[in-house]
Amino acid sequence: MAHQKTTTTQASTLQQLQTNSLLSLLNLNAPPPTIVSEKNALTSLGSNTTGPTVWKVLILDNRTKDVLATVLRVQDLRDVGVTLHVQLHSSRPALPDVPAIYFVSPTLTNIRRIAEDLNSGLYESFHLSFVEPLPRSLLEELASLVARDGTSEAIEQVLDQYLSFVTPSPQLFSLLPNIPATPSQPPAQGGEVSNLTTDLTSYYVLNAPSTTEQMIEAEIDRIASGLFSVVVTWGQVPYIRSPRRNAAEMVARKLNTKIRDHLLNATRTGKTLFAADGGGVGGLGRPVLVILDRNIDLVSMIAHGWTYQSLIHDCLEMKLGRVTVAEPQKKTKKSYDLTSSDYFWAKNAANPFPQVAEEIDSELTKYKQDAADITRSTGVKDVNDISQLDVASSAAHLKAAITLLPELTARKALLDAHMNLATALLAEIKARGLDELFSTEEAISRQTIQQILELLRSFQTKSEPSPTPQDQLRLACVYYLSAQTVSKEDTEALEKELTKAGVEEWELTSFRYLRKMKDVMKMSVPGAATGGTATPLGGGVAEGWGRGWGVLGNKLTDRLKEGGLDNLLSGVKNFLPSSKLLPVTRITEALMDPSSATSTSLTETDDFLFLDPRARATPASGPAGSRAGAAAGTGPEGEQKARRMTFQDGMVFVVGGAGYAEYGNLGEWASKSSRRVSYGGTEILDPSTFLDVLGKLGAT
Repeated sequence: MAHQKTTTTQASTLQQLQTNSLLSLLNLNAPPPTIVSEKNALTSLGSNTTGPTVWKVLILDNRTKDVLATVLRVQDLRDVGVTLHVQLHSSRPALPDVPAIYFVSPTLTNIRRIAEDLNSGLYESFHLSFVEPLPRSLLEELASLVARDGTSEAIEQVLDQYLSFVTPSPQLFSLLPNIPATPSQPPAQGGEVSNLTTDLTSYYVLNAPSTTEQMIEAEIDRIASGLFSVVVTWGQVPYIRSPRRNAAEMVARKLNTKIRDHLLNATRTGKTLFAADGGGVGGLGRPVLVILDRNIDLVSMIAHGWTYQSLIHDCLEMKLGRVTVAEPQKKTKKSYDLTSSDYFWAKNAANPFPQVAEEIDSELTKYKQDAADITRSTGVKDVNDISQLDVASSAAHLKAAITLLPELTARKALLDAHMNLATALLAEIKARGLDELFSTEEAISRQTIQQILELLRSFQTKSEPSPTPQDQLRLACVYYLSAQTVSKEDTEALEKELTKAGVEEWELTSFRYLRKMKDVMKMSVPGAATGGTATPLGGGVAEGWGRGWGVLGNKLTDRLKEGGLDNLLSGVKNFLPSSKLLPVTRITEALMDPSSATSTSLTETDDFLFLDPRARATPASGPAGSRAGAAAGTGPEGEQKARRMTFQDGMVFVVGGAGYAEYGNLGEWASKSSRRVSYGGTEILDPSTFLDVLGKLGAT
């Protein structure tokens, strides 16, 4: 199978690298044309492509549709000549004078449908790209079908693309889910990120008692293959670190083998998927890939967040970067795309929510000032009236106004979208008392069982704000995992209060599963049950937390009961969130910047597996070679003696699921320490979904 990857640079984000690869694919696997940059997205008036455009059709399946949906808009497809994009297993008209790009998963069903299209002569030429490597058996099946029908001349290319992951944010990614092999599953359905079920999540598969060894092996291989695609897109061969004796080690060793096999084959063929890197022994020339197990920290997946992105992911319907908000007054739903070209989202996604409200107020003020400047210079009362100006009498100002008008219009639409999102979040905060839940969980290590029980009882007597039963279940889970010890009597008291709060029996299974897990976590990962230390990040995000609510308060005046907003805001002003390193961030710091890490973190990570895919698997033959290999610490498959190294570039991958709380926390540390770190997992799970997974495990 042929392959082609674009040249990468260390300064590019993972999302930019994947976008470049997709644009190259859509350009018939030629170097991608220049498109509008993220910074200039608002002021761009059109495409910046060069050379004649080749118009083509794009054929997708459900999985590859999700890959494109996170990084490319319809206009981006138009800019590279894609006039029509359709589903592979849909009824499609013949376009015999148009080339077609197939970007699909390597499955037997897809191969047979492609062969049918070839035999029907639907398109002028066929450019076949598979989201992950096409197995030899399927390649032979395709060759057999093409030879039978005599359609080989229509095939221009057959390529492996190594793009089996999605990047909803610049440095955030998740793997494509597995395609369920069940007879009831329709052909072209399943395996898409936007339709993930709990029994397909890696955490469930790897922890369910019913999972066989063969199923675990298949899941580990799937994860390693998906992670290999991420590393290929990254363009550099990393050092690999992981804890021992868990699923993370299995993935690390499998991935290491895949990279080593490719590098060995590359020495024979002269073709490699990786850009040149600093291949030396120092960490400065190469990045590090940290592979962790989800059980290293369950608290972060359950706790209530307070940043803009974590609240949106928790409270609203968010899939593949698209947020859907219900509009009760209109009895409809409206969707908003949160992309890297959205300057407000890029700047504020990881900020605390009150700070975001302040930024919205500030940006609206700037917009009004800019609009006032234009109206003042042109003499109109509203920017929407500029088109009605007398060209002859206002030519001097009309040119400047028309130049600025598209940017102002786009900026206003963007701010209106974030105003609506923030308003929806504020309504959720008010209704569920999320500020009180977050402040309680921030100080969970100082809470006693009596305080938690009293708080749960107080919720039952409140009318507003009143956390939902699931919110209370999450609070109880956070406390149970964070407390050093909880007696059997106290545990039963917690369950009793949760039942009174309306938590259903099937929902309590998640709490009972965590009870079983806590002992295992204490034995396998010291300190994991506490949910992290309060290591300061440095600097403060707490300043001005009481400000920024005026603009949202005014908008909600007619929606909330009198006094409701003031009561909410007074509660928010009374606490300042602490800034701490979550366990995943703390471990990453120890592996990338050991001079700044705590001794506890260093002791924990010193025992981590250390793999170098570029290292020789075995020392040279003979006594001298054996001594040299022992001195270098090289073992089988490139395993080396662990040593502390400093890295500027890194990637963190969590087997069992990632969350926005960790993504924001890790990004904040990376920014303060001047490092570039990508973060991802087998899936990106919101707290409710993760609780459902735990509940299903507890019920088995």
